[in-house]
Amino acid sequence: MTPEEAFAAIALVAVACDGVLDREEAQALRQQLECRSPYQQRSEREMGDLFDRLLTQLRNLGWQELLRQAISALSQEQQETALAMAAQLVHCDRVVDAVESELLATMADQLSLPRERSAQILEVITLLNRDSLAG
Repeated sequence: MTPEEAFAAIALVAVACDGVLDREEAQALRQQLECRSPYQQRSEREMGDLFDRLLTQLRNLGWQELLRQAISALSQEQQETALAMAAQLVHCDRVVDAVESELLATMADQLSLPRERSAQILEVITLLNRDSLAG
């Protein structure tokens, strides 16, 4: 798996690990990738082909194994960004369920980052998504 495929796989796992991929999550997934190279240069068809392959792997392997394979294809710097992106995607529908929490914990455990760094990234994304103005 290339780093490009791995990064997209992690994004897909983040939105699909709970077995539901709603419109809001699909849109957030697309936004997270479209602003990054090399995805900016890909056509709709190329992106569709990439996600068809990744969805097949997700179905065949399960999210845990696809996540494991994807993490191993990324550098430490890429892992940091992938964790932040995954956490942001998990929060995009404003509900973090048990499977999504498990995904983030599993991912944080498997990364080659210091535990404190992973915890810091997850905390910042949680704070960023907290609705602190709600009554």
